Amino acid sequence: MAERLTRAEKARRTRLRMIDAARRLFAERGWAGTTIDEIARTAEVGVQTVYFTFGNKRTLLKELLDAAVAGDADPVATLDRPWALELLAEPDPATQLGLQAAGARRVLERAAPVLEVVRGAAAAEPELAELWRTNLDQRHAVQLRFAQALEAKIPGGLRDGHDAASAADIATALLGPETYALLVTDRRWTPERWQQWATDSLVRQLLP
Repeated sequence: MAERLTRAEKARRTRLRMIDAARRLFAERGWAGTTIDEIARTAEVGVQTVYFTFGNKRTLLKELLDAAVAGDADPVATLDRPWALELLAEPDPATQLGLQAAGARRVLERAAPVLEVVRGAAAAEPELAELWRTNLDQRHAVQLRFAQALEAKIPGGLRDGHDAASAADIATALLGPETYALLVTDRRWTPERWQQWATDSLVRQLLP
């Protein structure tokens, strides 16, 4: 049993090493400029180990994206994670929106570079276009659940006749990787400044 556990741990560490190598190479060279051979060399494994573990470069990128968004390898959905449960249970609408911005910042600090790789390659790679669309749909579904919780906490309704659906659209845009990359990566805002701006924007847009 001990030997099997040791092999499992070795396999886990090798997998993480390949994912980390892919993360660095994709960020430096983009999707087209990164090869399986380079990932294997950077991770100090054989090429066949990468293929055996992930099958292809797209699957490796997807697993990298999943790990970056979650922050770990645990198979726990976003809405079941402690920060999301705390947000949903928060009775004060403004505080909930602050928690949404804080949660988005934590995710984007990890995942924005990977999401940019996927978005950049989506125009030329149909499978990555599908991955990008799936990620967008998942992000919107999370924001819709948050918006439904927010709407239920405001007896008079959201600002300017917004409902949960349009509130989710607004949150998806404000808290998305495109906006984060524009302000933090391109315009050199600090993540803290972005979080405060995002919180303020959500409050102004959605609360009466």
